[in-house]
Amino acid sequence: MNKSTLTSVIGVLLLTVGTSVSLTSQDSSTPAPNQRLIVQIEQLVSGMEGTAGVAAKHMETGDHISINGDEYFPMASVFKLPVLVELMAQSLEGTLSLDEEIRLQSPDQHLGSGILSGLDTPGITLSVRNLIKLMMQHSDNSATDILFNMVKAENVNARLETYGIDAITVNRSCQHLIMDAIGLDFEAHKGMSLEEVITSYRVKRQENPDLGKETRETFTSVMKDQSTPEAMNTLLEKIWNHEILDPESCQYILNIMLGCETGVRRIKAGLPPGIPLAHKTGTIGGTVNNTGIIYLPEGLGHVALTVFFKDTQPMKTAEVEDKIAEISRYVYDYFYFTVPAADSLEDIP
Repeated sequence: MNKSTLTSVIGVLLLTVGTSVSLTSQDSSTPAPNQRLIVQIEQLVSGMEGTAGVAAKHMETGDHISINGDEYFPMASVFKLPVLVELMAQSLEGTLSLDEEIRLQSPDQHLGSGILSGLDTPGITLSVRNLIKLMMQHSDNSATDILFNMVKAENVNARLETYGIDAITVNRSCQHLIMDAIGLDFEAHKGMSLEEVITSYRVKRQENPDLGKETRETFTSVMKDQSTPEAMNTLLEKIWNHEILDPESCQYILNIMLGCETGVRRIKAGLPPGIPLAHKTGTIGGTVNNTGIIYLPEGLGHVALTVFFKDTQPMKTAEVEDKIAEISRYVYDYFYFTVPAADSLEDIP
């Protein structure tokens, strides 16, 4: 079956999707193709506990969709992308060197995901470049916090504002964020080893089984380390179009993201085998996220896709991941079958 035949089939399938969701910007009898995609996604997530936010944009044509695109969501580890952007900016300015070597100490090993927290210290020395790989490709929290403390949160936010992005806020290290989520006092535990932090948490849980209950319930409402799907997509687009930093730095970021090894059940799971994806994931409690750039085959362009979920059941993360994969496949199919042929894209300014 060739692409034109498949396009007709997909068109028929899309037209048969129910239109029970109200479309305010289009007449429901003749919805635009991307409005039908919105209907598909809204029906997919209807009835789920929590809130979904989706932003998708074909960067060569500008065709895009947005579902709760301007609502704020906790970023979780997706905040590591803005941190990387600031690292590259400071490298260009000469404030830091990507070749600088950092000697890991016991207090540098932090809670949560990654490789470094399980190694023996001292005795580990890593360059900033290798810490970046650990942060972005393995979502290593210890590597992230070393880099986060180098660039400083206020510099990340100020940089984003100069790029015209004011709906992303970076405030806390991974260690600080996780401690806030589980009810530990960050200031009281600063400088402790990972073993000491874990021991302290266990003791406090024994003393108070409800430790962290209130903070977990209010975690999403705390306006720290949050982003809208549209803002994150804008950052991806600016990186892709080399509108920030310099072309070499932007390509470095994309190459690093192409090697991301987390989130195999999320956006990547919804794509046909072999489709490149430059992406970053994030997870904490009921927050399940993925953002990235899909490289369409046959020269059909590139799609920036951000999918954020908040206030879901933490024990149902796998189910949310499956929803992200389904959203990814809907988005992929829509843009694959609707964007112009590759030779036509070359004429788009």
